[in-house]
Formats: sequence, C-alpha cells, structure tokens
Amino acid sequence: MQQIIFPPLPGDSADRPPISYRQATMDEAQALMQTETDYILLDVRTEMEFDLGHIPGAVNIPNERIGRHKLSSLPDEAQLILVYCRSGSRSKMAAQKLAGAGYQNIIEFGGILDWPGDLTTE
Repeated sequence: MQQIIFPPLPGDSADRPPISYRQATMDEAQALMQTETDYILLDVRTEMEFDLGHIPGAVNIPNERIGRHKLSSLPDEAQLILVYCRSGSRSKMAAQKLAGAGYQNIIEFGGILDWPGDLTTE
C-alpha cells in the first residue's frame, strides 16, 4: 500500500496532522475484506450507479455529498473505510476529503470496473 499525503489546506491550524490516506490495489483490498471485520465499504458513485450494482456489503455516500466535515453516517473517525467508485477518480477525491474531515483510516482501492467478484443490487 502507498501512503498519499497532502499539504495543509487553507484555513487548517498549524497543529493539525497532515491529510493522508492509503492507496491499495484491488488484490490488497480484497485481502483486507477477508481478514478485517470492522470496516466500512464505501461506494462513492451516484445513487443511480449504486442501485444498478455494487460490491456486496457496500454503503453509498456519493462523492458530491462528502465535504470537509464529519458525516453522521460515518461516526467513528478511526474505523477502517475502504473507498471505491467506478474507475478510481472519484474515490481518490472522496478519500482526500474524508482525510481532510478527520478520518484517519482510509484506504482507496480504485474502481468497481476492476472488481472480480459478484455485484448485488440489494
């Protein structure tokens, strides 16, 4: 896994830790899903894309709804959050925004286009 670190954002206090998240390959993400138990699988595509098919167990918060503030649907800033989208672009943006909001255990693993497993509409 690769650590991605960003410089402080305008308005950040000097004592705020750097914004960072980790990037994983699809294989690394699948291995984490097999071994970890307390994680959130976050699909940041639109609701319509999510409804057409998503990775089983995923929750949907579209990238456009993620800002620089903590989300009530993600109350634990230390919980492992595995983030994906369609191709990997929106998941990178969402991971950076989540890190900027104070989430500390984010892993971005690209897009559903590379997912080798089954999808669900449930």
